Amino acid sequence: VQLQASGGGLVQAGGSLRLSCAASGLILSLNAVDWYRQPPGKQRELVAAITSGGSTNHADSVKGRFTISRDNAKNTVYLQMDSLKPEDTALYYCHVYTGTYYYWGQGTQVTVSS
Repeated sequence: VQLQASGGGLVQAGGSLRLSCAASGLILSLNAVDWYRQPPGKQRELVAAITSGGSTNHADSVKGRFTISRDNAKNTVYLQMDSLKPEDTALYYCHVYTGTYYYWGQGTQVTVSS
């Protein structure tokens, strides 16, 4: 199983990025998929989650700005990030829990300049 996260980069405050989490060896639509982030010097935190049924949840700090979604045909989960703030700067990870195993992607860096 491999999770490939991509889409990070450097953006000015107020800008947008879309992160992608593509999976091989695993069908994302059958599992809960999350996005986590780890800001510099801080602990990893949950940003957004999508269940196998398509229900979504977003952390209060990103509600109204970030949206998690899934494309079953591409076996990919996205995190659309709008109105980015400097405090969104972090290494972003996708994560899957199958009910038995946990899998983590390699992380993609998001840097928001003020």
